Amino acid sequence: MKQLELFPQFQSQYSVTSPALVMSSERLHSWKQRILEHQQSQGADQPRQGNLFELAPNPCNTDSIDPFTLELHNLSFCEKPDWGDRTCLYFVIDNELPLLLYIGETDRTPKQRWMSHDCHKYIANYIELHRRYSLNVSVAIAFWYGAPSNRKQRLQLELELIYKWKSPFNKECWQWWGQPFGK
Repeated sequence: MKQLELFPQFQSQYSVTSPALVMSSERLHSWKQRILEHQQSQGADQPRQGNLFELAPNPCNTDSIDPFTLELHNLSFCEKPDWGDRTCLYFVIDNELPLLLYIGETDRTPKQRWMSHDCHKYIANYIELHRRYSLNVSVAIAFWYGAPSNRKQRLQLELELIYKWKSPFNKECWQWWGQPFGK
């Protein structure tokens, strides 16, 4: 015996959608300011405790990598032929302040990695919100090719950099900055 439905499914030609919440210009400015203050406190000009027993500087430690000193490329680099090593760390930066928005690692060419990345949506939403309020924005990407070829070491270095800079588009940092541009 089949149970009858008390309320049959009604198919309406109309749909109700919730409006997307949009961050105000003031909230955007405040959000960026909090990130900027943290990232400036992590800058290369900050004094660091040395290691008495370190024989030679380690080029793969978080203090020796300053994303803001790397050569910047516009996001249309994907349309150009592949260049550079396959193993690298990459940094998405809004050069207007500047803010470090995202840190990633790859052993594929940067073009291959970037073309399949969720960060595209976050960046597009970030830029769109700036355009909505007629705010300057200058998103670019930088590559650091000194990354270890060993994936475990590279992932560890990437994670250390993410926690150092607290880049807002990395999921590990959503606890501090929220997810205003994605998910």
